[in-house]
Amino acid sequence: MRTGFYVALAAMVIVVVASNYLVQHPVEIMLGSFNLANLLTWGAFTYPLAFLVTDLTNRRFGPVVARRVVLVGFAIAVILSLKFATPRIAIASGSAFLVAQLLDVSLFNRLRSGVWWKAPLVSSISASVLDTALFFTLAFAAQLAVLGANDGFAIEHAPLIALGVDAPRWMSWALGDLAVKVLAVILLLLPYRFLMSATAARLDSGADSGLGGAAA
Repeated sequence: MRTGFYVALAAMVIVVVASNYLVQHPVEIMLGSFNLANLLTWGAFTYPLAFLVTDLTNRRFGPVVARRVVLVGFAIAVILSLKFATPRIAIASGSAFLVAQLLDVSLFNRLRSGVWWKAPLVSSISASVLDTALFFTLAFAAQLAVLGANDGFAIEHAPLIALGVDAPRWMSWALGDLAVKVLAVILLLLPYRFLMSATAARLDSGADSGLGGAAA
């Protein structure tokens, strides 16, 4: 179990640190006359992997170990993020990460006895909504400048996706981020299923060999 814990912990730290860095970089790609920088940051594509790590850890080792990965990963990631992101981004990311991941662990554990896809799907989407709302508000809302200097590009008004109104650009980032997270959660059900089955096969093999293992 110790090796699995350290693998999960390392994966969590890498995902969070990378996401904290990438969320500061809008996607500068033009689709016709529309600039994706008004809608997405690169962090939207990496952060959903954190939920995959949490859910696989929860399925393999249970909620106690999953929470331990979240808490230790949170502490290490925040410290490392200070080297790759602004203090405000690190604070926002750490706060949103901790609350959302603990919600994910709790919901997953309540739903774990149902069909295989229900627990990771419901828990990850619910946690994604909470994470997105907390992170983007703390990181970019002009009213919270006490946490750190405002990002001029983020608070600049721009069309709010296709709603025909102008709003701070970070609100469009939040909506785009959430859309990507939900899509990623759905797509990540495939590797989740594969890795879950592979883990179960290893456990069965260990049991047949008399080695034993932790129950999933």
